Amino acid sequence: MTETLRADALDLARILRPGDHIVWGQACGEPTTLVEALIAQRAGLGGVSAFAGTSFSGLLTPDIADHVAISSMGAIGALRTLARAGVLGIVPCHVGQIAALIEGGVIGCDVAFVQVSPADADGNHSYGLINDYVQAAVARARVVVAEVNDQVPFTACDALLPRDRIDYLVEVSRPPVEVKPAPIGAEDLAIATHAAAYIGDGSVIQIGIGAVPDAITRLIGDRRDLGVHSGMIGDGLVDLVEAGVVTNALKPFETGISVTGALIGTRRLYDFADRNPAVGLRSSALTHADAVLTAIPRLVTINSAVEVDLTGQVNAEQTGASYIGGTGGQVDYVRAGARSPGGRSIIALPATAAGGKASRIVPTLSGPVTTARSEADVIVTEYGAAELKGRTLAERARRLVAIAHPDFREELDRAAFEIARRGY
Repeated sequence: MTETLRADALDLARILRPGDHIVWGQACGEPTTLVEALIAQRAGLGGVSAFAGTSFSGLLTPDIADHVAISSMGAIGALRTLARAGVLGIVPCHVGQIAALIEGGVIGCDVAFVQVSPADADGNHSYGLINDYVQAAVARARVVVAEVNDQVPFTACDALLPRDRIDYLVEVSRPPVEVKPAPIGAEDLAIATHAAAYIGDGSVIQIGIGAVPDAITRLIGDRRDLGVHSGMIGDGLVDLVEAGVVTNALKPFETGISVTGALIGTRRLYDFADRNPAVGLRSSALTHADAVLTAIPRLVTINSAVEVDLTGQVNAEQTGASYIGGTGGQVDYVRAGARSPGGRSIIALPATAAGGKASRIVPTLSGPVTTARSEADVIVTEYGAAELKGRTLAERARRLVAIAHPDFREELDRAAFEIARRGY
């Protein structure tokens, strides 16, 4: 039976057991009232752990590690601060794997914290702004604690949360987490121009958030009948739909629906998605599954990276000793875009880092291989696009040098010469 609790009288010691593993909704679906209570009451809970995919709320700081062990698939958003302090447990995995890891008990989930919309007439709640692996957490958890926020949109999810699956319900009214659009600079626009050239009429796009994705959405306003199937979407979707650019009319399934696992943006996006059947929040079993993605023709996927080496290996996680990114859904979508009939897979990144002092096109990666060179298709910088699929290692190196910053091409040419000399 569901017990309703007041937010100002929430006593987590009644709900949690020492050693419990918690999974909560990530990104803009973070249940901030529940997380605030956990942080405030952590010393009296006997030691618990939590899996947080990403966090943009600013609530998670290194000092909470004294009583709460935080783990994640990467250091995205505020989690970068925890990684820098050495108090973030990194689980290398793709977004598409997380639900199965929760279901199998590999990622522990004794308690699920979820943020949901108010119930419909049948007593069912929408997962609101985040779906991805939340359903798996709810199914696995011994206890489900739902933060019901009347400012969260009721979105068209592939499943709803029935009231009788909620053990503890906390009603709140507060703005959910927002991620404002990033300012777009000349470099971002140049990168976006090269990437947008691969998006034609009828393409189905997967795109993230940030300055380059936002710039791309501005550049494709003349396209027709685009579709969306993406792990996340931002405010740019609203512009494309309202301009008649995104119709999803040519998708082989979920026709007419922009499919995503997460809404990461502002109130404008949330209001647009509220009770809008043309925006579908789906679990990662649908947004990231190989069988689903490979059935989408003309799929164009766009992802980012920390660096790319001269053979096409992609590091999207770490620079030297600093862990700053994550595996995310990159590999799921890189593989799908490169295999899609008429599709492409694009890794887009600036040519330099550290204020122009370091090249992002490198002879050897300084961190892990997130995407293998055998999966690489197109690499884009502000200096152009290097098409790698089906090319020899020597030809790849030559093409990647050509899109590096001119200040680093001489050094990279020497490394490319060695690859050509050896043949590998």
